[in-house]
Amino acid sequence: MAGRGQAPQLEVHVSIVTCAPPRLEFRVDDPALPELRPLIEPTDGYLAELHPTGNIEPVSLAALQRPQVTLLTARVDGDPVACGACIDEGDYVEIKRMYVLPACRGLGLGKQLLEAMEAHVRSRGGRMVKLEAGTAQAEALELYERAGYRRCPPFGEHHANPRSVCMGKVLA
Repeated sequence: MAGRGQAPQLEVHVSIVTCAPPRLEFRVDDPALPELRPLIEPTDGYLAELHPTGNIEPVSLAALQRPQVTLLTARVDGDPVACGACIDEGDYVEIKRMYVLPACRGLGLGKQLLEAMEAHVRSRGGRMVKLEAGTAQAEALELYERAGYRRCPPFGEHHANPRSVCMGKVLA
């Protein structure tokens, strides 16, 4: 007990809780997995919002399950948070349908996913990657340019369109 003019002694107990950092992994996944629906289903709606007068064609589950298509996912502690498809077209691989959950945007996952997709293409012997993005996808276009993609003529099913940008990159 403190006497007159003396401050009472205060006991402080500190406990330190340690947490493991989140674990990020990239993997090839089956597009039919129910846990991937929150990544695959909103992509068409998201693109339609960005391009209300565009010609956004929904991608069916069957199209994602074709033999030449590989779906890569980014997972944090096992939970899928981003995805993208690699479509082997023979002379090149097209990157399509990259999507990051809204709550996970701005964390660099798009860049890491793009790098993982390029590594996957390289591991399969691919040397040329192409993609198409709409002019309203400013963040995506900036990401691709920073990653070394350069504008190229329309390719495959993509036709000249003032609302569309085709890009390519030779993988080293």
